[in-house]
Amino acid sequence: MEKKPEIRTPRLLLRKIRDYDLDHVFSGLSHPDVTKYYGVRFESLEATQEQMSWFAHLEKDGTGIWWAICLAENGQFIGAGGFNNLSKQHRKAEVGLWLLPEYWGKGYMQEAMPAICEYGFSQLNLHRIEGFVETENSASKRALDNLGFTLEGTMKDCEIKDGKFISLDVYAIFH
Repeated sequence: MEKKPEIRTPRLLLRKIRDYDLDHVFSGLSHPDVTKYYGVRFESLEATQEQMSWFAHLEKDGTGIWWAICLAENGQFIGAGGFNNLSKQHRKAEVGLWLLPEYWGKGYMQEAMPAICEYGFSQLNLHRIEGFVETENSASKRALDNLGFTLEGTMKDCEIKDGKFISLDVYAIFH
């Protein structure tokens, strides 16, 4: 995969995730409000290194690309977002994004997600961008609706989380 550029929006800078972001990634992915509907949760900095390795692995093997989402004015890390399950053959990828709770409700997701998707369409030549959202996660579903994603259906009881089956709603947007 080509060198990951920075993406700029009026209020945000999306840049390469670096080793020194470990503390921030741990802050997000150990926070119960962030991980309530997220696929992973970490209890220590050492365990969070697994996520940092995952970010690097995605890029190295060409199956994804994730950025640190930072405030443009001061570089403050506020979350992470990007693509995984990237298929060049099928010109599609799954998009994901999370923000630290103190930055919720300020429109940052509505600013970052279109920039990430535009990169996917223009630079990665994607035709389809998918979002898989736990059926109970009404805030993320509302955000995807507002961003122009279409609900395609529900995969019922398709994963086990905390010992219980969960359902995922499938959203997509096309170029």
